[in-house]
Amino acid sequence: MHEIPLPGRFNIAEYFIRPNLEAGRADKPYLICDEECLTYGELDSRANRMGHALRRLGVEPENRVLLVLPDSLQFPVCFWGAVRIGAVAVPVNTMWQADDYRHCLEDSRAKVVVVDAEFWPKLAPALAGLRRPPLVILAGDRPTPADQDDSHPWLEDLLAGETEAPATEYLSPEHPALWLYTSGSTGPPKAAVHAHGNMVYPAVLLAGDLLGLGPDDLTFSASKFFFAYGLGNSLYFPMAAGATAVIRRERPTPEGILATLARHRPTVLYAVPTLYNALINTYEEWLAGEHTPSTLPDFSRLRLAVSAGEPLPAEIYHRWRRHFGCDLLDGIGSTEMLHTFIANPPGESRPGSTGKIVAGYEARLVDEDCRDVPLGEPGTLWVAGGSAAPRYWNRRAKTRGTMIGPWMVTGDRFRCDVDGYYWCEGRTDDMIKVGGVWVSPMEVEGALLTHPAVAECAVVGHDNEAGLTRAKAFVVVKFGHTAGDDLAHRLIAHTAELLPPFKTPQWVAFAAELPKTSTGKIQRFVLRK
Repeated sequence: MHEIPLPGRFNIAEYFIRPNLEAGRADKPYLICDEECLTYGELDSRANRMGHALRRLGVEPENRVLLVLPDSLQFPVCFWGAVRIGAVAVPVNTMWQADDYRHCLEDSRAKVVVVDAEFWPKLAPALAGLRRPPLVILAGDRPTPADQDDSHPWLEDLLAGETEAPATEYLSPEHPALWLYTSGSTGPPKAAVHAHGNMVYPAVLLAGDLLGLGPDDLTFSASKFFFAYGLGNSLYFPMAAGATAVIRRERPTPEGILATLARHRPTVLYAVPTLYNALINTYEEWLAGEHTPSTLPDFSRLRLAVSAGEPLPAEIYHRWRRHFGCDLLDGIGSTEMLHTFIANPPGESRPGSTGKIVAGYEARLVDEDCRDVPLGEPGTLWVAGGSAAPRYWNRRAKTRGTMIGPWMVTGDRFRCDVDGYYWCEGRTDDMIKVGGVWVSPMEVEGALLTHPAVAECAVVGHDNEAGLTRAKAFVVVKFGHTAGDDLAHRLIAHTAELLPPFKTPQWVAFAAELPKTSTGKIQRFVLRK
């Protein structure tokens, strides 16, 4: 495992921001969003203002600052402003509901929450009755004066009243800088704690050494800031390379992504296999003359397309290369490891393979007794590297079962061939990974059980025609209800009202009974077969 030497007094915000200013990039765009851009110099001054504003609100080192923000030019200002003063930035999923936010607020004991006005109606109910409610800062577009909420300060007002003087608190590379919440197989989301030094490793080993990002690159990530994958792609990979990133506030759609590619013509694209499949399908419809735009996107500048989040089917790889020509590099990462640790090297992709271990990381494949398996045999993947989270917050048992010495137990099953390429064989537990996001079967089952026709249900992962995993529900109906296509459609619509789209089952199958153990537990592995 490669150790990158870092100074004893360290702050990751300075590590990424300062070299760009010293290299004369103060006026260079760091992020582009719609018609606006944020330069490296503007980021530096606004992050300092944010740091001073947070201090004025009583935020101290290690206090948590919750960020409920879309991909916008305000996100990096808040993120780096918090990290710069030694506070802990906690970006969270903007697709959560009030119960998720309440758990996160109680778990993190955040001192401040910065929330975009669009998401405030979902967050506000989560604050009711909290023993230690956080200070709230509103961001984004302000409503009309008649509808404006004057009970909380607005971000831009706070920044306008602060100085641009340096606000940096130098700490240690081991000091916490970032929490990322990830869902487990049971229970509510848990926070992986990452230190200041952790972000250096993906930036150097992946963005620099493997992908070869440089100042001439213009990158675009469909994955959002609140995912570990998107956070690296758009927040700190460009800074490490002195590059520029394009971001979009809106949810990713094939049409929106293709429009962004046509407009900005990036050199590097990041997405998940689900979206690559959708992009190809839409592009093929355009080629066939259905809903053809006036001008097809020009992909001639695109040198790399990067995939992660779920296994990339070989068919999608081949279709991508056939239409767009450039490399499509599959890889695997995790929230706990902060970013990708196995990936296909540029120019050396093997369709269907997840790739090789990224130089600087180590990997093992082990059996049920934690012994290394023979070459070519499947085993559970363990990985080690400098980006690994040392623990989960307030989850001692889960920490001890996942972080074993220097090793991170991923829960994924792989085999490794003689050339060092890893091939995914699925999960070792019941979690379902949909579009790069883990889905708990029990959460989906809980939503289904609220329908009056459902007596019992179980949810497993199932591959669609494109080879992408989606949720499939097996349902036992209550007496007096009739199983059939009509009920299946109604159950899917019912869950769609309660859950985000990626958690909604794509299929519903009916059964007279569900397979169970002698103690009454549902045997999901039987249903998967």
